[in-house]
Amino acid sequence: MIQTTDKVNLRTYNTFGIEAKADEFITCNSIDDIKSTLKYLKNNPQPYLILGGGSNILFCKDFEGIIIHPQITDITLLKQDDSNVWLEVGAGVVWDDLVEHCVNNNWYGLENLSYIPGNVGASPVQNIGAYGVEAKDCIESVNGFYIDSTEAFELSNNECRFAYRQSIFKSELKNKTIISSVVFKLNKQESYKLNYGDVKEQVESFGKVTLRSVRQTITNIRKSKLPEPEEMGNAGSFFKNPVIGIELFQEIKGQYPTIPSYPISEQLVKVPAGWLIEQSGWKGKAIGDAAVHSKQALVLINKGNATGNDILKLAHQIIKDVNNQFNITIEPEVNII
Repeated sequence: MIQTTDKVNLRTYNTFGIEAKADEFITCNSIDDIKSTLKYLKNNPQPYLILGGGSNILFCKDFEGIIIHPQITDITLLKQDDSNVWLEVGAGVVWDDLVEHCVNNNWYGLENLSYIPGNVGASPVQNIGAYGVEAKDCIESVNGFYIDSTEAFELSNNECRFAYRQSIFKSELKNKTIISSVVFKLNKQESYKLNYGDVKEQVESFGKVTLRSVRQTITNIRKSKLPEPEEMGNAGSFFKNPVIGIELFQEIKGQYPTIPSYPISEQLVKVPAGWLIEQSGWKGKAIGDAAVHSKQALVLINKGNATGNDILKLAHQIIKDVNNQFNITIEPEVNII
């Protein structure tokens, strides 16, 4: 039997540390809990929100409805062969705990995604990525339930329609599913992806390149750029890195020869949103307690008493200034509620 809690303060459930309340709150610790919650929702129709680790969300008001908090934390070895292992991982597993588990077992594939905040259930929704690797590279399938029909589903990697920070769960199936677990296919054979920025150089400074040294390097890089949410509220990267046409890129490069870039195709180039924001003069600047981090312009922070609307106001001003200077419209990566 599920337990619902009324008028829950969501401050500890979002890494921005924003004060907001939910009318009702249900934690799902098992598949049976999810089924019971869907039945409850069917009998008590109301707005709902699936909330994982709260590391990619900005509350701008109280949530007038029910928060569903999946907390299935099993990690199961489904099968293995000479080359690969297949793990089924509960949606409530902390993402970085999964990466640590894989590194400890000498399973390759997720190490570049070390120290990303949030839970496993959000990884296919956002197709999280960092340092040349995306979650889709290792996801075999995603399991869950359709909210309206309460039927279970298993979607293959192809069916998830992964793209840059995108998936079917952010398009056709947005707000229509609860993810219960994700199946990952990992490599037993030594394999690294280090050709992103100066990652290779920093890893090699440890001496021998190992899973552990790669994980430590990525963790060190992220810690040097990102404040701890417990110390300074944030949701990591607030904006997506924009992908622009080659003509616009060449035009900007003519004025800013050192602009960093990552070719996507012959016609498209990805440029760092953090660089655009810094060039627009926002790095380290603040509007009240809503601020741009002084070490990484891609990160917006709550200096203590900012509201969600304060953060949003700052984001809108940054978007406006970047567009005026570069003719590029950057988009939030964070879900705004």
